[in-house]
Amino acid sequence: MRKRLKPLKILALMHESLVPPESTAGLTEKQIQPFKMEYDVKTTLERMGHNVTGVGVYGDLTVLSDAIDAVQPDIVFNMLEEFDGQILQDQHLVSYLELRKVRYTGCNPRGLTLAHDKALCKRILAHHRIAVPGFAVFRPGRKVKRPTALPFPLLVKSLVDEGSVGISRASVVRDDAALAERVEMIHRQSGNPAIAEQYIAGRELYMSIIGNDRLQTFTPWEMHLPKLPEGAPNIATSKLKWDYAHQEEMGMETRPAELEPAEERKLAQVSKRIYRALYLSGYARLDFRMSAAGDFYLLEANPNPCLAYGEDFAEGVEQTGLGYEDLLDTILRNGLAYRPQM
Repeated sequence: MRKRLKPLKILALMHESLVPPESTAGLTEKQIQPFKMEYDVKTTLERMGHNVTGVGVYGDLTVLSDAIDAVQPDIVFNMLEEFDGQILQDQHLVSYLELRKVRYTGCNPRGLTLAHDKALCKRILAHHRIAVPGFAVFRPGRKVKRPTALPFPLLVKSLVDEGSVGISRASVVRDDAALAERVEMIHRQSGNPAIAEQYIAGRELYMSIIGNDRLQTFTPWEMHLPKLPEGAPNIATSKLKWDYAHQEEMGMETRPAELEPAEERKLAQVSKRIYRALYLSGYARLDFRMSAAGDFYLLEANPNPCLAYGEDFAEGVEQTGLGYEDLLDTILRNGLAYRPQM
């Protein structure tokens, strides 16, 4: 077993509403769920011997600046997924860390920028001849006109929101009237552009990947919905992702994907190509659809995915033999080793 890092001064960066309590004793699973990742990461790092200071940030950069000055951390463990309520501004916060010459875990600003924009991400990957669903972007205030080369069915979602926000079974549309209605709903609810992409029928797979220059992929994970109503689309809706009762109703289970060795090698190879094409670093989860023909379509690239113990990313890693403490140690090592590149 590799020797662990010496004790570090770590500044654990998180949303101000997700700063965990010292103990979860007496709390229900539902009460713990919002801050489970922050709690798992912080307490595990402390158990590993590190000196961890948590700081909650929302829209005031002074809070982070003061914490850096006070703690003088060896590294910032970044668990912040937005800034000032804006999902697209977390990359600017990471840029600030780079300007301060503070080392940090997770993805660099350029990788975050490219991955957050689902359309730009797909254009880059298509340029590299990596399979992605066909798509069109619809911006607020403009008429919804579907390109004739984009066939139904289509999955409509926000161009930038994550965590399956706004996705339901009605997100899969099969005619222009339903497309216009769903796009308008995305505009109304989020104020963001909508993206409509080909709905690829097939298996939903998740690949965990870690590294900066040298990359390691882990056991692919697969979502199963054995109780899904006949004819319903096999998609991770917002309700399915966050409603435990609905998960039980659908029989939702994620477990190692049963793939042929050649299929698993192919998925690992394309995952590394995607990671490099998008300039990702640190760690990421890549979401795929595997068609009946055996083709892998990248749906979304998710840098800095949820690190909660027992969630898909950590589970996929552990299946390959890297336990939770070793996972966090590896993430720290990559953060310490990363150098911004031109």
